Amino acid sequence: MSSRSPARPLLPFAALLLLAGLGLIFFPSKLVADQTPAASPPTTQTATFGMGCFWCAQALFEKFNGVTHVDCGYAGGHTKNPTYQDVCSDQTGHAEVVRITYDPSKITYRQLLDIFWDVHDPTTLNQQGNDVGTQYRSIILYETPEQKQLAEASKKAEAAKLKQPVTTEIVPLTAFYRAEEYHQDYFKKNPTAPYCLYVISPKLQKLETHPPPTIKPAN
Repeated sequence: MSSRSPARPLLPFAALLLLAGLGLIFFPSKLVADQTPAASPPTTQTATFGMGCFWCAQALFEKFNGVTHVDCGYAGGHTKNPTYQDVCSDQTGHAEVVRITYDPSKITYRQLLDIFWDVHDPTTLNQQGNDVGTQYRSIILYETPEQKQLAEASKKAEAAKLKQPVTTEIVPLTAFYRAEEYHQDYFKKNPTAPYCLYVISPKLQKLETHPPPTIKPAN
């Protein structure tokens, strides 16, 4: 006769789960389902454009539905961490740009390009109105092969429509440097400043007739 004690009955699986939930017993890690939620795909993308003074560009793009945020900054140059004074010296190679964060389910990159062409003059080299210098040049800084393809096609279409050369650069975005805080939301902070009254405000009024995507309702 065997001297071993009789085998104990196994607990029902439901009871095991209850004890595990109370922290009284533990399952080997490989048997426990991973409760970490799967990473969801990004809901926003970014686009970077230069089209003259970034105060104006920021005020214009943030008016559109689907644009969730716009930062003023510097890109397209060769100096790391440039200041506004550095960029204005015309020695760093940077342009004043805006980095646009947008929801592609509400506004597409192609539509952002349409706005870009519509709200500035891409035929004047290193100049927008009275703003003159390489930092004010027209430039598209693409982040993906798809953005590059769309930008090049849109530039070709714009040149055909205008029937004159388009000076806009199309280059890869290698670095974006956010501008000093006093440049961010300049129009909102200084709506009665002369530049805002005589340069930005008329362009914002022109947007009221822009075709879809739609303009955000006034606050």
